[in-house]
Amino acid sequence: TPVTLADREIEALLRELVERHHPHHGVLGEEHGSRATDAEWVWVFDPIDGTKSFLCGRPLFATLIGLLHGGRPVLGVIEQGILEERWLGAAGAPTLWNGRACRVRSCAELEAARLGCTSPQMFTMAAERAAFDRLLGRVRQTIWGNDAYGAGLVAAGFLDLVVEADLEPYDVLPLVPVVEGAGGVVSDWEGRPPGLGHDQRMVVAGDPRLHAQAVALLAA
Repeated sequence: TPVTLADREIEALLRELVERHHPHHGVLGEEHGSRATDAEWVWVFDPIDGTKSFLCGRPLFATLIGLLHGGRPVLGVIEQGILEERWLGAAGAPTLWNGRACRVRSCAELEAARLGCTSPQMFTMAAERAAFDRLLGRVRQTIWGNDAYGAGLVAAGFLDLVVEADLEPYDVLPLVPVVEGAGGVVSDWEGRPPGLGHDQRMVVAGDPRLHAQAVALLAA
């Protein structure tokens, strides 16, 4: 994927803030590597998630900021600066979308679900593509080209599912508190919670009943 000067400089600024205010915290970022990821507190940065959209002038990219405590995501931010949209999730608190609490949409069946995915090209293995195609054949509607913005749309109740593969921890972990604080679920394709060392094939679902159906279909 492309890397821009903006990617590097945004992450450098975020890491400088951590170093200044929390020098004993660990950091994991897309552009400048990792430091002390076994620390009690670890910051996770994706300075521009959706760099292709950024380069093409499409405002669906986002800056992702996450904070882990003991390996568990407890704080997450999805920030879309052009549209002036910010999702803020914190463990034990409702997710805020531009300062107001937001909530996922109730959707119990795949046949009624709206699915988002960045690109079919991310399913590089034949088994992954076959599993995704099973899901694609069941849902009501699919949109493409979302990147992390899609998880924000799930938290706000516009999308019901986001399913992706070939991701890194910084693509996933900041999304967890945002989605969970709005009533949704984030897991890998086996239903396990995301983590630094886990499979980063991701399922984001607004309705837990829908999440169970999607995981069962992907694992079939």
